[in-house]
Amino acid sequence: MELKIEKLIYGGDGLARLPADERGRGKAAFIPFVLESERIEAEIVEEKPGFARARSQKVAEPSPHRIDPGCPYFTQCGGCHYQHSTYEHQLEIKASILKENLRRIARLELESELLIHPSPPWNYRNRTRLRVRTLPEFELGYYRFGSHALLPVEECPISSPLIIRAIQSTWELGRAGTIESSVLEIEFFANADDSQLLIEVYIDPKSAKSDRELPWAETLSGLLPELKGVALFPAALRDLASDPAPFAVVGTGELMYQTAHQTYRVSAGSFFQTNRYLTDELVKIVTMNHRGRTALDLYAGVGLFSAVLSREFERVIAVESSQQSVADLAYNSPASVKALRVTVEQYLTNVAGKVRPDLVVVDPPRGGLGERVARGVAQLAAPVLTYVSCDPATLARDLVPLLAAGYRVGQAHLVDLFPQTFHLESVLQLVR
Repeated sequence: MELKIEKLIYGGDGLARLPADERGRGKAAFIPFVLESERIEAEIVEEKPGFARARSQKVAEPSPHRIDPGCPYFTQCGGCHYQHSTYEHQLEIKASILKENLRRIARLELESELLIHPSPPWNYRNRTRLRVRTLPEFELGYYRFGSHALLPVEECPISSPLIIRAIQSTWELGRAGTIESSVLEIEFFANADDSQLLIEVYIDPKSAKSDRELPWAETLSGLLPELKGVALFPAALRDLASDPAPFAVVGTGELMYQTAHQTYRVSAGSFFQTNRYLTDELVKIVTMNHRGRTALDLYAGVGLFSAVLSREFERVIAVESSQQSVADLAYNSPASVKALRVTVEQYLTNVAGKVRPDLVVVDPPRGGLGERVARGVAQLAAPVLTYVSCDPATLARDLVPLLAAGYRVGQAHLVDLFPQTFHLESVLQLVR
């Protein structure tokens, strides 16, 4: 059937309407890899009571913003969603989606201009994680779009040049049969100027005690002189919030990441921003023009914001629950920063009514703050609250109790840390 795309929604899909039936307006249909106002010939691939999913068979009337993708795996790979659009239009899509989520969920219409911070659209990632399969033959890649089947990839043009070389070198070793079958996942992390590389290897937990050495790590070092270390983790623990320490390290288990404001130690397993071009811009947006006695940095990571805030505040309280990240946070922080390993919810419960910060910065994971934490943050009554978000829907949800507590949006920024994908980073400065 022919469908017209009404708009793009968060998640990368286009929204269209199926033909009306006896019950009235046609149900929503979600179609990937399309653009607003395009007319497409579509095939329904899944139909539910309230919506349908479709696949574009042919673009009958393409958008003027449509271009040829820059990666041979686009539409097969589940990583990118917007390579068929000009980069300028990608920013327009994301701005529209952010505003629509704020309007629909938080009933918030931005009064100030949304400030947009673009990125170079390619080679921006300093961290790339790939799945590994060794049998019946070696494969390294991402999940296929819409599935958990492995798509072998030998390049990834949104990754840094050093990481792309590392991917190709890993393929070389894999084809030679030197990578153990226990290896399930490999993550590459490059420093700011793409001159050093750290690799995290996630292996089958059953092999964690025996695989304390990786013979191929030394071979890879010969192919990649930039490789400084390889850290081994049990794969089953990969996604736990505790971020366990590696059980073995070949070489060094950390990189020094130089930014315009600070040099950070980032250990294997620690979180750090993935866009190597916009880290300084993000820090500037969050920290500039703020000063006072006490700043509170929640979800502090390795101290990206805390270290810079310490120059303008008498003390900074940095809260982080990850075992790996909090060790780096302490290392990266001057004496005026108090690094605490505790969850944000636990911290807010313990200090209720005892701390009156001049500034609160929150940079939660994709799930956002949640109602309890949002209410706890509101009760701190800081005159300025800066919310760094990687998900517009959870941001908008968390704004409801914050706005009800008397906050309003002073500044709004869209920082495009993830070109070619539907993901977007936003920074809202709330004041009261």
